[in-house]
Amino acid sequence: MTDKRDYYDVLGVDRNASEDELKKAYRRLALKYHPDRNPGDKKAEERFKEANEAYSVLSDAEKRRAYDMFGHAAGAAQAGGPGGFGQAADFSDIFGDVGSLFEGFFGSGGRRRQRAQAGNDLQYNMTISFEESLFGKEADIRIRRNENCSSCRGTGAKGGETRTCAVCRGEGQVRTQQGPFIVSRTCGTCRGAGKTASEACPACRGGGEMARDKTISVKVPPGVETGTRLRISGEGEPGKRGGPSGDLYVVLTVSDHPHFVREGDNIVCTVPVSFVKAILGGKVEAPTIKGSATLNIPAGTQDGKVFRLKGLGFPSLRGYSIGDQLVRIKIDIPTKLSTRQRELLEEYAKVSGEDAGTGPDHLIGKVKNLFG
Repeated sequence: MTDKRDYYDVLGVDRNASEDELKKAYRRLALKYHPDRNPGDKKAEERFKEANEAYSVLSDAEKRRAYDMFGHAAGAAQAGGPGGFGQAADFSDIFGDVGSLFEGFFGSGGRRRQRAQAGNDLQYNMTISFEESLFGKEADIRIRRNENCSSCRGTGAKGGETRTCAVCRGEGQVRTQQGPFIVSRTCGTCRGAGKTASEACPACRGGGEMARDKTISVKVPPGVETGTRLRISGEGEPGKRGGPSGDLYVVLTVSDHPHFVREGDNIVCTVPVSFVKAILGGKVEAPTIKGSATLNIPAGTQDGKVFRLKGLGFPSLRGYSIGDQLVRIKIDIPTKLSTRQRELLEEYAKVSGEDAGTGPDHLIGKVKNLFG
């Protein structure tokens, strides 16, 4: 007694099915359950094996006649002989018979089509000034990259002359039979190309590529900052087997500025103001990235007070807004006083009813603590 399914049921055909109907049914199942389409799927593997066994019997006129008369018992009776139902048949014949089934999947004549391979991306590190990060710039950079050899057009063969690979016979794949399955692997001799060089190209020594320098124009947009990556499409290394070229990524570093720092899209600078002007108020000149600007300092301005100059910051890379310039006031406390200056402060202390000493509780000490 056997638990094997009826071979006609396996293929999904009538018992009177013609040879052509058997072949079409097998092709459909083989394509659906082939291991290359179902990697790691044990159920698909079993269905594929089952379909192979069923077709190997029913496609053979003598075996089919015996199966129609005795069912699976006929295979048991022949188990000791070659091609018994329970043993692995010559699946290379089966695959040869249905080679056209896999032409679209593996390539012409059962050959696996070579996949196009994209070229490698490249990176170039570029340092720009603070002003260039604000206003943008255009610059030419020089990079070294591998390109297809012009002598052999990337084939690695002298004069571009190649011949059919003797190992895989031009298929690019080497087939081996493992039990009931035929396994295809990329040919190690031609690396899947199906062709080898008649003679290695002397320019590239058979590699098909050569390192060359190229000058590329780079446009740096306004508003970039340290870490910004500019992508230049197609300027990486060339692809293989018709694949696209890689991309070039320009990674930016912005140099420090002696007077300005960046905070988001704002520019920040610090302006020293005398303690007298901070107390009495007045005008001060504040540097900006576009020149000098006049600020009106109100009387009683405190240390650390921030004034905002609209629209003098960085343009946003993510929108249409523009940052501001922030001017931070730093009170400049004199460390040395002339005799006259000290007399005036002491006079101020008397008028204010304060002690003009230098300790922390005296006037000069309070001024220093307040603004320092």
